[in-house]
Amino acid sequence: MMSYWILFIGIAVASWLVQANLQRKFKKYSKIPTGNGMTGRDVAMKMLHDNGINDVKVTHTPGTLTDHYNPATKTVNLSEGVYESNSIMAAAVAAHECGHAVQHARAYAPLTMRSKLVPVVSFASQWMTWLLLGGILLLHSFPQLLLAGIILFALTTLFSFITLPVEIDASKRALVWLSGSGITNSYNHAQAEDALRSAAYTYVVAALSSLATLIYYIMIFMGRRD
Repeated sequence: MMSYWILFIGIAVASWLVQANLQRKFKKYSKIPTGNGMTGRDVAMKMLHDNGINDVKVTHTPGTLTDHYNPATKTVNLSEGVYESNSIMAAAVAAHECGHAVQHARAYAPLTMRSKLVPVVSFASQWMTWLLLGGILLLHSFPQLLLAGIILFALTTLFSFITLPVEIDASKRALVWLSGSGITNSYNHAQAEDALRSAAYTYVVAALSSLATLIYYIMIFMGRRD
């Protein structure tokens, strides 16, 4: 059990470092203009147009690093610091979110699978905490309760790992398009790539953290307490 806690603390520290690094990169690259004056909104609209996507709207959403693509409403939602900014960070983030729209239009399998899991994961997230807590308290008299919680938690872990190829592929599509369309050049393309790589690390750490927690609950269920 001690080795688990060392692993868990290590992942927690890694998560903090990755988030801090992402915030630092966001601030750094938000100050560097692309050179063509295009805002995040402009970049998003051009990428959608270049990929023949005409049924997706580009809108803005409150907050920082809250950018996302919603396949249900077919909207690319850009945060306040991206929508009106003409920085390299804004261009990279906007193109990444449009990468998800392209995935949706092309029926990219991992995105389709993740979308189908959303209602299941939403249900699991509502109940798994209570089932896990009750299962631990009633471990010896009603172990099935903990098992049910573990199954629901496993679904959220699966969702985290399916998210990885979805995010990585969206970044690849974004970088290829940014370079091919001339939005980025030999001077700033590496910066866009660095920004998206930093964002991808957050998903990797989140998936590993979820897996480590799942293993912990399985160990409790199997009675492997020190």
